[in-house]
Amino acid sequence: MRRLRILTPMLALLLSVLLLGGRKVARHFLFPAAQVVTAPVPSSVTRLSLVARDGARVHAIELEAPASKRSGRVFVIFHNNRQTIGDALELGQALQSRGHGALIVEYRGYGVSRDEGASSEQGLYDDAEAALDHLATRGVPPARIVLFGTSLGSGVAAEMARRGRGGALVLVAPYTSIPDLVRDAVPLAPDDLADLFVQDRFDTLSKSGDIHVPTLVIHGDADEIVPFWMGQRLSSSIAGARLLRVPGGHHHDLFTRDGERLFVELGGFLK
Repeated sequence: MRRLRILTPMLALLLSVLLLGGRKVARHFLFPAAQVVTAPVPSSVTRLSLVARDGARVHAIELEAPASKRSGRVFVIFHNNRQTIGDALELGQALQSRGHGALIVEYRGYGVSRDEGASSEQGLYDDAEAALDHLATRGVPPARIVLFGTSLGSGVAAEMARRGRGGALVLVAPYTSIPDLVRDAVPLAPDDLADLFVQDRFDTLSKSGDIHVPTLVIHGDADEIVPFWMGQRLSSSIAGARLLRVPGGHHHDLFTRDGERLFVELGGFLK
């Protein structure tokens, strides 16, 4: 009995250490910011420095629409977990050339925001809110905002849509949730293992019933990171959502593989 009393707290301590270590590893894989090279941003691009509700500095780049289209759509772009805002610049410029405005948001821990604290689900939501608050102060209503999220950013965009911060939602290579991704990658692991170790859930599927804006899901059917079935599941769970399938499309090549068609389809979706 005495030995049991000694071993019990030791066992609890060991389990706590394993749990904390597992969560740290999971967060490292989800937010590999230290491994991501900061893509350059030309000096000619407008840079913004905003402040999140927790005091973190939020960096973004802004591409204004042509003067004749200033009352049109503004895309707020949330990049994937292995990019920085400079990597999304080409997408923003392509949208700008088609008459739209674009605001590309950097996440804390990434790129020029690397010193603004560690990345986390709540932190990314706070960064997104700061960018959207900036547009609100400029007089841009939610109805004009298109929330555009790629991979990791799809979870951020979906949460902002759930909060009523946009008038349309575009999800590129989206996952149902991060725990679902873990379960798909490690099918033999116990189902509750992912729930135990993953703190940052980004559970878009559970929020799908609270998303009430026109939604377009773009997904490659050969995606090797986020399986195509996740895009299918989300498009069938969000009311009125449309699924745009990219035949042979992988996780990172959708717009390089089939960009012209995707931009045409995107234009039709917005109309």
